[in-house]
Amino acid sequence: MVPPVTDPTEPSDTPPFLNHDRPPVPDLVVPRGVLPFHLDGRPVRGRLVRLGPLADALLGRHPLPPAVLRLVGEALALTAALATALKFQGSFSLQAKGDGPVSLLLADCTDAGALRGTAKVDQARLEALLAEHPHPTAAQLLGEGYFAFTCDQGPDMERYQGIVAIEGTTLADMTDNYFRTSEQLQSQVHLACGRSLAGWRATALVLERVATEGGIPGEGADEDQEEAWRTAQALAGTLKAEEMLDDGLTAERLLHRLFHAEGLATDRPRPLSYGCRCSRARLAAVLENFGPEDLDHMAESGAIVMTCEFCAVDFRFDRSEVEGRAGRA
Repeated sequence: MVPPVTDPTEPSDTPPFLNHDRPPVPDLVVPRGVLPFHLDGRPVRGRLVRLGPLADALLGRHPLPPAVLRLVGEALALTAALATALKFQGSFSLQAKGDGPVSLLLADCTDAGALRGTAKVDQARLEALLAEHPHPTAAQLLGEGYFAFTCDQGPDMERYQGIVAIEGTTLADMTDNYFRTSEQLQSQVHLACGRSLAGWRATALVLERVATEGGIPGEGADEDQEEAWRTAQALAGTLKAEEMLDDGLTAERLLHRLFHAEGLATDRPRPLSYGCRCSRARLAAVLENFGPEDLDHMAESGAIVMTCEFCAVDFRFDRSEVEGRAGRA
């Protein structure tokens, strides 16, 4: 006999802290979401991220204005590009907090390529900004604040975090500033996010200057490496947003257009997937940190509804099944 299908968002006979079922969200994987590459004999490596339909699955669930969704989409593609350059177990996140209409921008990617992202918006302030600037920049949306990257490998490992002030007009500018000031690394970042008839799409191209192996030694070698880096930057600078978001242009073809004369070599592609990690158990644990009076205030008609900020799924808890702090004392 086939057991009945249960909805993890609704109260059930299973205690909340034991219910780890995923909510009804897309089970979507983009097998070739990240294409790493390098230029032979040149001090250049990079990643090209194409989220494809994954961008629409992630962004389409958020009831946010297009200007904010574009910013979240760029953050998702950028986070995937940076996370897949590292060797770690856990999650890598981008976070920007500012005093603008978008007070929080957050995206994270696990070592397996599971992506999620969200933003917090002051609707009144955003509407005022859009009335004056219909196509606001990331700087106008975020305002002044800080920009951080965090690699969290769990409670048994030291968490690494780099933080800098928000500087630059675009999210790409802010990232370049981060690497220049925090990591002393030369980089170039190109981001694009937009919506077509096929839905939302988001892409990131990240170049990094690295030490080369097997380079030709001798007088003028440093100048040659500097020229090779400048050439790669100039070629990447010709990339148009329309090309980055074109589903008909594969990652391999896009990189070939840019770097075919520069010793382009691609590495093994990496998958990306829909990565919200919410469950009834996680949200129940959050509720258990509140006192009885707070829980009573949250309840309406005997139920508490919590919405996952990443996938926008509502979870319903009967007030009677949530004990809170006092109930465990």
